[in-house]
Amino acid sequence: MSMLTFVESVGMLAAYSSTNVETKGNPVAVPINSVPTTEQPPVVVVGAGPIGLAAAAHVVERGIEPLVLEAGPSAGTAVRAWAHVRLFSPWAEITDPAAEKLLAPTGWTRPDGAAYPTGGDWAEKYLQPLADVLGDKVRYGTTVTGVARAGRDRIVDSGRDEQPFVVHVRTVDGREERITARAVLDASGTWSTPGPMGADGLPALGEKAAADRISYRVPDLSDPSVRARYAGKRTAVVGSGASAFTALAHLADLAEEDHATHAVWILRRGIGTDTYGGGEADQLPARGALGLRAKAAVDNGHAGAATGFRIEAVERTTDDRLVLVAEDGRRLDPVDEVIVLTGFRPDLSFLSEIRLGLDERLQAPTALAPLIDPNVHSCGTVYPHGVNELSHPEQGVYLVGMKSYGRAPTFLAMTGYEQVRSVTAAIAGDREAAERVELTLPETGVCGGAGLFDDPDAAQGGEGGGCCGAPATLQIGLGAPAASGGC
Repeated sequence: MSMLTFVESVGMLAAYSSTNVETKGNPVAVPINSVPTTEQPPVVVVGAGPIGLAAAAHVVERGIEPLVLEAGPSAGTAVRAWAHVRLFSPWAEITDPAAEKLLAPTGWTRPDGAAYPTGGDWAEKYLQPLADVLGDKVRYGTTVTGVARAGRDRIVDSGRDEQPFVVHVRTVDGREERITARAVLDASGTWSTPGPMGADGLPALGEKAAADRISYRVPDLSDPSVRARYAGKRTAVVGSGASAFTALAHLADLAEEDHATHAVWILRRGIGTDTYGGGEADQLPARGALGLRAKAAVDNGHAGAATGFRIEAVERTTDDRLVLVAEDGRRLDPVDEVIVLTGFRPDLSFLSEIRLGLDERLQAPTALAPLIDPNVHSCGTVYPHGVNELSHPEQGVYLVGMKSYGRAPTFLAMTGYEQVRSVTAAIAGDREAAERVELTLPETGVCGGAGLFDDPDAAQGGEGGGCCGAPATLQIGLGAPAASGGC
């Protein structure tokens, strides 16, 4: 799963009616052993990334107090970790309307809507300015360690719905605090929990022991130290998504300068017409071009491909290189480095006392999962969705942004912006607005669900590898029409 067009996590802003404790009009956290007393606690947003910050902007627009809790030292901490990667989506598609309204009085103007920013551009030119407008309503260095109903563990039914939420946090200096919330929007994303290389979803045997030679991120080859790690080396790239395309393209560029550089692309399925994405048919042109660059890396001999290769073990040779071993016993020639790009998964550990309704496969909300399940849907485009699809048995808590997709791929920033618009409308009691969300999404041109990896022909998605025909615009809450093409 690529984070290129994606986002996940951020939020908060001014318009505060009340706080946990009043200190010169600003909200402060309640010490963990004290009892909160407030009639209108804030809406707590976990994560100060693109979707979290957009959530805060929408909360403010509704006249409700937000409080954004960000574990990192700045806005868009996760985005900054891939600052060197260019997004698939142009500026026109990655800024939120409510956020732009907050920024406008500061003199901020959106960059050229047709230009494609890097993650670094996105963070510096949009996310940080938005967080700065929110001011001290965004708290950095604050890690959420637990969310629960006040005075009720997961088991207790009595009076549960009448209790506010309590959010337990740990600050960067180790202090523990408890914050009272009227609702919780978890926009923390999935960046912190990348998938392992093992084909069964668990780390391959020897994977942890070989951690010094394995990376789970697209390398920044503009960094001299990172470049030296891969230059002149044989590197295995594990994964079949846009992040893998990016890594292959970057390594191919390096190979043009250093001919000893070579990549081995590890695929769990065969190569079909859709393997490299939608190409020129992709309505996200940057994504299509990236797939073509990955294809060129293979065609030009800068990368080889090992297909149908499901990794079971990693072995270290006597000369300190790595050998990847497949479940069927095949062994690859030794490599110097491995880049694992097998997607991401949600961290649900701090939500253990909340009653979530999650799909058993995707770990996404049960009503959303059928719309995004890669075992069924061969298109990256999904139906627009909002509060109805994002609700849980525990009222008032929502997973939004990348985290709402669980383990499913292909999340667009604009999808997240519509999610938080709908959810915040519901929190404000405007159900009509919450169910009237409309969104036009581009066809990604990417077909072939993960469930088809054993059959490259079936994964091609039909003649020309085009996507299924899902409607571009849909009113949330009115029901999703049947998709054509078997999606």
